[in-house]
Amino acid sequence: MDMRVRKPVSHPMPEIAAFVAEMKAAFGEREIDEAIGRGRAGESTFYACENGHTVGTATSAQTNVWPVDRAVRDRHYCAGCDGSCVGTAKSCDV
Repeated sequence: MDMRVRKPVSHPMPEIAAFVAEMKAAFGEREIDEAIGRGRAGESTFYACENGHTVGTATSAQTNVWPVDRAVRDRHYCAGCDGSCVGTAKSCDV
């Protein structure tokens, strides 16, 4: 019997996983899971690429592609927001 302790496996796409978790919290788990599932099935509803791994279906045009940088990762969702808090480090007063 092998008694070695296994180390937890880290996610192969940690930034995408964190982004998806935030989207689920903001927009609902069912909606985001549906978009990801449709992307995996061949529709261009979801596509992600990180660390050499890809998930989903890329669009045929590059018009919907943008790099995820620190400015995007640091954004937050404010219910009822008018957009004035975008790019700041704090939530709006809504």
